[in-house]
Amino acid sequence: MARTDQLPRAGRLEVVATPIGNLGDLSARAREVLAAADLIAAEDTRRTAQLLSAIGVSSRLVSLHEHNEQSRIEPLLQQLRDGKVIALVSDAGTPLLSDPGFALVRAAAAAGIEVRAVPGASSITAALSIAGLATDRFAFEGFLPTRAGERRTLLARLATEARTLVLFEAPHRIAATLADLAQCFGVERAAVVTRELTKMHESVYRGSLGQLSEMARADTDFARGEITLVIAGASVDVAVGGDTQLLARTLQLLLQELPPARAAAIAAQICGVRRSDAYEMAMRLQRD
Repeated sequence: MARTDQLPRAGRLEVVATPIGNLGDLSARAREVLAAADLIAAEDTRRTAQLLSAIGVSSRLVSLHEHNEQSRIEPLLQQLRDGKVIALVSDAGTPLLSDPGFALVRAAAAAGIEVRAVPGASSITAALSIAGLATDRFAFEGFLPTRAGERRTLLARLATEARTLVLFEAPHRIAATLADLAQCFGVERAAVVTRELTKMHESVYRGSLGQLSEMARADTDFARGEITLVIAGASVDVAVGGDTQLLARTLQLLLQELPPARAAAIAAQICGVRRSDAYEMAMRLQRD
């Protein structure tokens, strides 16, 4: 029978948050973990290598991104079983939040491997902290669909969400997304667009969705850098459904992609109205 002190010690997976722009936001603990790790699993090894060079750390890197994560899991788990300490990082911010790593963390936890959080920067919490919108309850939706029809359908479903919404968006799509948001949520809904948070050209745009949509069309700088949107939740009367203006906006969006019957069925569920009422309005809108 093997002695307990001779059994191999299981390794550990450290989920490490890295700066979203300002190198000074890397915590002392994160630096220590990165320096001590046997291996660093990085979304982009080139970007992580630049970070490590800047903080004077030399460590072995392995790529872990959306295209190879499944094939990497078993080799990484074996190293963890062999007692290695692996640090998981993304290109910027906290891993797993619209970044790779979920499959590895889940597999490690299922295998009984210790998983530790090394918290730090996140553009989600950074944007919420300065937006000036309600933060007691919020929903993170990540990146919206790139196809216009799919994006509008999703936004139609989110129009009654009472919680503050946080979204990511690519700079070349921000103007189109804000136009869709204004049409679906209403031009008066309050929102904040943050750009390049913690970096030299950090910008914060505040206003209604209608105003922000106009800004995006007029300001060329608007469509540059990393963008996080924070949008006020729907008011109580809208959130509980039955809002005629909301129903009309929802149907206008859905009718661009769907026949009236299908659009009415979806809009009725979103707005909490009878399907027959939604269909009647859909036919009227189509005639108009």
